[in-house]
Parts: sequence; C-alpha cells; structure tokens
Amino acid sequence: MQVGVIVFPGSNCDHDALNCYSKVLGGESRPIWHADTDLGQVDAVIVPGGFSYGDYLRCGAMAKVAPIMAAVKRFADGGGPVLGICNGFQILCEAGLLPGALLQNVQMKFLAQFLSIRVERNDTTFTLGLSKGAVLQCPIAHFEGNFFVDNEMLKRLEGEGQVVFRYCSPAGEVAADNLEWNPNGSLASIAGVCNESRNVVGLMPHPERAVEEIVGFVGSNSGAELMRACMRA
Repeated sequence: MQVGVIVFPGSNCDHDALNCYSKVLGGESRPIWHADTDLGQVDAVIVPGGFSYGDYLRCGAMAKVAPIMAAVKRFADGGGPVLGICNGFQILCEAGLLPGALLQNVQMKFLAQFLSIRVERNDTTFTLGLSKGAVLQCPIAHFEGNFFVDNEMLKRLEGEGQVVFRYCSPAGEVAADNLEWNPNGSLASIAGVCNESRNVVGLMPHPERAVEEIVGFVGSNSGAELMRACMRA
C-alpha cells in the first residue's frame, strides 16, 4: 500500500507518519510537497500535524488553498481515504472536507500530554478493525483543539454517526465539562469526526506518535491499529 503524506512549510509530524507506514506497519509512504498539483499513485493520504505556513492567518486557513489541496479534494471525492491529524484536521475543516472548526483551548494554553479517546465508530476507513468503545491513549499537542459546531450541526453529526472519537477517562467515561479528560473543552468531548461517506477522518490527538512500544508511558503503540486501519480497506 502506498501512502502519501502532504508536507507544508511548518509541518512537523510528516516524518512520524512516513516512519509509521514505511518502517512500522510494513507499507510504503512518500512525502508530497504542498506546491505539487498531483498526488500520483497513492492509496491513502495523510494530512499531518504541525504549523502549516506558521499558522500566521488562522490554523489551516492558508494551507486549504495550497495547490495540492485541489488534488486531495478530488481524491477524497472519489472515495480515497484521507486522514487529517491535528493541524491536518484543522486544514480539512477549513477546506470543507470535514465539518466544524477548531477553536482555542478553553484554558488558553498550549496542551502537550497523553489523553484517552474512545472509538465511537468502527465503520470508517480509519477505524476498520477497531472495537467500538475501545479506548486509545494518544498524545495531543495543540493550542487550537477545541472542536465546535452549532447546535443544528451537532445534532446532524450525532444523528448521522459522524462523531468518530471522543475524549474520555482511561476507563472510557465521557464528561465534556471534565477538563482532565477533555482539557481543550471540545463540544460533546469530540476528538474526531468523519465526512458523510466515512472515507475522510480528522482528529486532534496524534496516533502516529504512539505506534511503537518504545514510546512507553500510557500510549505505547496504542495508535498503531488506527493507523493500520486504512490498509484493511
């Protein structure tokens, strides 16, 4: 399987994603520069974390108009698997490939820590093979990870089953007002969503940073099966 990893000026998790697929999961991966206009022959696309274009305007607002994003949109519209992680999630929201927006964390702090997330759907391209209700431990590293939609859209996301991950306790309990479990204050504890077709997924936590036992701590290789899921599609 060939995975393309988009690289913007300011991306800093592209190497993690490349390492994940090429060295850990036994696939193949290659970087795709933001100024390119063609994805080439890829089976899945990762839009990685970092600070694309320095977040000078608004997280993801400049990246959404990068030349490569037109190709990413065509790929997604054709059913191709696309995963946006952290800044990649912000970019996909800005580009209209995913619903919602990522606001500043309610505590107005940059947060870098391991958190637990609960799998709400196992019928997306990036959750195939995972158990519904499973709890994963992945690190976060963001200042704008507070997921928000209006009430009408929230009802739609919940009703259509587009909420893919929620922040939770290590035991899987969800409480949106618990800042230990949901420190960025995301609406309904939402950590990740998908599009209606379920081939485009975005989440704020970094599963690609928790794919090897050497990571240790609570994360270890907890994110590996999430990253592997698209290889089963």
